[in-house]
Order: sequence, then C-alpha cells, then structure tokens
Amino acid sequence: MNKTYHIPVLLTESVDALNINPAGIYVDVTFGGGGHSREILNKLTTGKLVAFDRDSDAEANKINDDRFIFVRNNFKFLHNFLRYNEIAEVDGILADFGVSSHHFDDASRGFSFRYNAEIDMRMNKNSDFSAAKLLNEYSESELKRVFRDYGEIDNAGLLAKIIVEKRNEKQIKTVDDFLEIIKPRTPKKDENKFFAKVFQALRIEVNQEIDAIEQMLVHSLKSLKNNGRLVVITYHSLEDRLVKNFMRSGNIDGKIEKDFYGNVNCPFKLITRKAVVPSDSEIEENSRARSAKLRVAEKIK
Repeated sequence: MNKTYHIPVLLTESVDALNINPAGIYVDVTFGGGGHSREILNKLTTGKLVAFDRDSDAEANKINDDRFIFVRNNFKFLHNFLRYNEIAEVDGILADFGVSSHHFDDASRGFSFRYNAEIDMRMNKNSDFSAAKLLNEYSESELKRVFRDYGEIDNAGLLAKIIVEKRNEKQIKTVDDFLEIIKPRTPKKDENKFFAKVFQALRIEVNQEIDAIEQMLVHSLKSLKNNGRLVVITYHSLEDRLVKNFMRSGNIDGKIEKDFYGNVNCPFKLITRKAVVPSDSEIEENSRARSAKLRVAEKIK
C-alpha cells in the first residue's frame, strides 16, 4: 500500500546538485515517500541507491529496483550500514530533514496540534519513548531545556512549571490534554505559531533529531569519496545553522581550523555560498517549501 507523503521540495535543484555519475553510488538518508530517490534512480544506469528511513510507513513505499537498497533504520548509522552492505564510499548523499506532511496529516501519529489523538510523535513506532512519556516524566529543568533549545520559546521556564503542576493533577495522554494546559498561557495573536514551536520542540527531543543529524554529518565525511557531494535541505534555524557551520568547517562545533600559513583547513568546498531557496511558484504550490533552504558542499580531502 502506498502512503501519501509530501511533494518533494527543491526536487530538481537538490538532485542536480548531486552531480550524478550514472554508474555512481548515492544515498538518500530521508526516503519518506521516495520522491527524491525516484529522481536519483532516473539518472542512474549501473549505479546504486541506498535509502534510509526508520518509519515503517516509509518502508511501504520501497522501490522495486535491483539498483535500490532500503535500510529501515536511523540515518545516524549511515556509515555502519554502508559497510554492512559492503559499500566503502559513495558519490553523493542527499538529506531532506523536514517532517513529512504524512506525519502531520495522520492524526493517529500525534504530531499535529490540529487533531486530538494520543500525543505520540515517534518516527520509529517501535520506540518506547513518546511525547506523552516526555511530558509526564521529564523534570521541570529538562522540560525547560527542550522548549528553550528546540522551540526557542521565550517563556520556556514558565511553560515547564505549568506542565509539571498540571500533570500532577491529571496525566497528559492526548493532544487535547496538552493544549488544555498550555492554551491559557499562549499568546493569542500568534497562537498557531506558538503551538508549532512547542510541538517542534517535543518532536525533536522525542526523536533525538539534532543528535541524529550531527552523527549523520560526521559519518558523511567518512562515507563520501573525494569530490563526492553532500546535499542538504533544512526547514528550521537549528538544522540550518548546524549544516551551514559543518559545511564551512568540517566539524560539528563549526570551529574554523587553519594551517600554519593561515589557510582554512576544511575537508569541504562550498558549492552554494548562500542557501538556495524555492521559487515563488514552488512556494505557492507547496506551502511546505516556504522555509526550505538547500546547501551543497563537495568533499575535497
């Protein structure tokens, strides 16, 4: 059964940025509905494509092609699974970090504040850690960290305090349970924007998204051939800042290292000095494209 996923954002730009060798080996670390993967396969002859996704719903979209390998696991294990499939190096890696509209539209997954359901948010449905578990068990200081760091919410401390107080009266099980707690403290002018930030923060923590991105980026250096391309689409500032700094420095801390002569010592050459953004027409057709940014780097050493 085919699951409905989002229309791929910056599809042509991202696949073109891979500079595909028809006989090369490529990785799509965020398979989802398979839009980017199918476009890559269209450009391959004898090459191979490895696709990662930890969601069982995405596995239903697997492509029946001898050149295609699907890995149902977290992309943070990129290097290990490439080695498992006897692939030493690849010609290009594509990552589209956005959450699929499939996850938001499937009320049962608990990703959206638009529908009442169990407040879940697990990308991997086999995980035993959900948003409900987080909200009911994290300490006040841990909740504050999540909302401050991953939602960039100004009153993160107050929000955490209220959640701890209210959950002692009644466990938080559903989206409506949670909204009932936070609505009285929500800025009325930007209510949806505030909810979006709060739910983003929970989703990032539940799925350990930042840690996974960091590990994948580090593994990309081990996995790319010289002149191999790293192509990344981001949707919020936390992701974009991390990717931009990594491509400029070659390390997660974003620390620029120089040699004895003062030359920047980075394993990447930036192909995009400034992020590529969708056209007005693409944004009009696909609202998800509004915040997308494409960055591309080539491994040079």
